[in-house]
Amino acid sequence: MTHTFDPAVRDFLTGRIWLRLHTPFPTETIDAHISSKHIKTIPGITSTKARHFCNRCENDNPSRFTTFNCAKCQGPCTYCRHCLKMGRVSSCTELISWNGEPPTYATDHSLAWQGTLTPRQQQASDELTNSTAKGTPHLIYAVCGSGKTEILFQPIHKLLLEGKRVCLAAPRVDVILELEPRLRAAFPQTAIEALYGGAESTTAAPQLILATTHQLYRFRHAFDAIFVDEADAFPYTADETLQRAVRKAAKPSAPIHFVTATPSDKLLADIKRSGQVSTINRRYHGHPLPVPRYSTLWNYTKHIQKGILPKKLITWTTQCLTQQKPFLIFFHTIALMEAAEPLFQQLDTRIHAVHAAHPDRKEHVQALRDHKIPGLLTTTILERGITIPNVQVAVVGAEQLIFNKGALIQIGGRVGRSVHYPTGDFVLFHHGITYAMDAAKNDIIQLNKGEIRI
Repeated sequence: MTHTFDPAVRDFLTGRIWLRLHTPFPTETIDAHISSKHIKTIPGITSTKARHFCNRCENDNPSRFTTFNCAKCQGPCTYCRHCLKMGRVSSCTELISWNGEPPTYATDHSLAWQGTLTPRQQQASDELTNSTAKGTPHLIYAVCGSGKTEILFQPIHKLLLEGKRVCLAAPRVDVILELEPRLRAAFPQTAIEALYGGAESTTAAPQLILATTHQLYRFRHAFDAIFVDEADAFPYTADETLQRAVRKAAKPSAPIHFVTATPSDKLLADIKRSGQVSTINRRYHGHPLPVPRYSTLWNYTKHIQKGILPKKLITWTTQCLTQQKPFLIFFHTIALMEAAEPLFQQLDTRIHAVHAAHPDRKEHVQALRDHKIPGLLTTTILERGITIPNVQVAVVGAEQLIFNKGALIQIGGRVGRSVHYPTGDFVLFHHGITYAMDAAKNDIIQLNKGEIRI
């Protein structure tokens, strides 16, 4: 190709699959780059008699497609409902990707983090670096609060120094919001972009991308290594297209690594078969994990629905408020949580509830971090990826199915993460003890004894 191109277009599109009509560039600019073959076009939906296939999210589930009479193409047209929130991909829309020479990424990067890894953290970091060099997958299986993010710094830094492009992905928005300031502080010279629903895409050339796994629908063969944090979290483990999105976003020879405190049996088996597992069974500050305590809360749903906050919840919350300790109270349904919110606000008007679709979710969580509010009621969206020093945690309805063993371990992992506040209360209010509650408690006790099973 001898024609000139706009470097901003190259930087934006390299490794991306984007709707032609939704780029941040003028139509004329995109058309000119297509004419010069710097950009290639891809049909949005590929259809045969047997199936439809979305070329962005790679969905091929027949139930996730809809065919309609399209005013644009004047005929039957099929669109993918699976990735609809990212802009409709249909039979008559075009996707575009960069077809020219890729940009050259910087090799001058500083690692500003001044902390010191524990011997076990350093060993895990070295093992992860070696796996990256070999191109083999790796699992960091480490308890909540063991400093998993810091273990990633050295392997990421080495990749950046080699001019490689790196992605740190996670299933939950809150995990990305927690990681972004830490990564920006650790790599002050590096072009970093955080991608999640509602975030604005830039036309820069980010070398380190933090993204929810949903955002990886928009990438193909973009990264020299991908680190999936909280790899066992919903919806990633339950959605094959998200898992395909991660594989698609990696270059063919790029390793995909995983980080979690509660890996599934399948993830453990897959990694042991094709890669390596590093385990850490102690928190970085050496203190034990909080062991949950049980407290009965009979008929709590009926009481809350009648506008009565159970006395045990009043006592627990009042104690946190009096001692000025931040708190998180987990609920199993949004409806019950929202019914409880005004009752808790009678104790303190600053208490708020948050859930995945809450418009002020990000602001309320930040307010808790900034000590502007005393506590939050929440669903399981905050079971992981959030660190609040000295936070106390309660679960209302711990017997509910949504609070499985892994969720309870993760929720308890919010407590005692800070070296200055290594302990705290982790209480399971319940209407009957379940196997999951006992399994979570027993696993935590075993981990505190130094036992971690793979």
